[in-house]
Amino acid sequence: MKGVAATLAEYAARYETAKFLEGDPSWFMHQVDGRENQEATAFVASALSFGSRRQFMPKVQHLLDCAEGDMDRWVRGALYESRFARGDGECFYRFFTRGDMWSFFNAYRQLLAEFGTLGGYVGAQAHGDGFEAVKAICAWFANHEGGPAVPKNAQSACKRVCMFMRWMVRGGSPVDLGLWADRIDRRTLVMPLDTHVVHQAVRLGLLPGPCASMSAARRLTAALAQVFPEDPLRGDFALFGYGVNNGEV
Repeated sequence: MKGVAATLAEYAARYETAKFLEGDPSWFMHQVDGRENQEATAFVASALSFGSRRQFMPKVQHLLDCAEGDMDRWVRGALYESRFARGDGECFYRFFTRGDMWSFFNAYRQLLAEFGTLGGYVGAQAHGDGFEAVKAICAWFANHEGGPAVPKNAQSACKRVCMFMRWMVRGGSPVDLGLWADRIDRRTLVMPLDTHVVHQAVRLGLLPGPCASMSAARRLTAALAQVFPEDPLRGDFALFGYGVNNGEV
């Protein structure tokens, strides 16, 4: 583990830079002003961040254009209803229909009306714990007919929600915003787990096999905490760098 730890520490330092934002969905939250708008933009961007970047990045940009750069206002004021309608079966992105997007935005709007911000909701529900925050976000959207944009529960890896949590909680980063640094302990965050991350983790012996589940995500987080005890998700950049240096990114 000693050699692996040194490699991961080197790659984390090399790749957690502003250059990482290029082509990454985290780029969008850096293009808008205001904490609430950054939070809303980040959440919407994370919800669509699956599949090919060439496909989902334009979809996120389209939504931000529709919102005229103010995603918080657009959702809070139900202005999305000029673009999306309940039950509309037309495809918006992959298996998300336009009706699914309406359901997502409608559930999000209800949360904002009750708690002010998503951060306010998480602060009230999660008691400082990142995993509890993931569960709380999933529960809200499941209980408010939010559609498939947010997982129904935290049994799956919840990669997009965990990625959003990283963006919101980790401070002092050129990539992550740290808006919730005072609400959630970054040591309790869960690693965003996708096929690429699993592959690199297995190659390094951090995971026993290619299983993308919440239990695997937490197991990998625990392994990364041995390298980065105060900030396990710094390992996300390290595994990205490991893939780059092995010609796989």
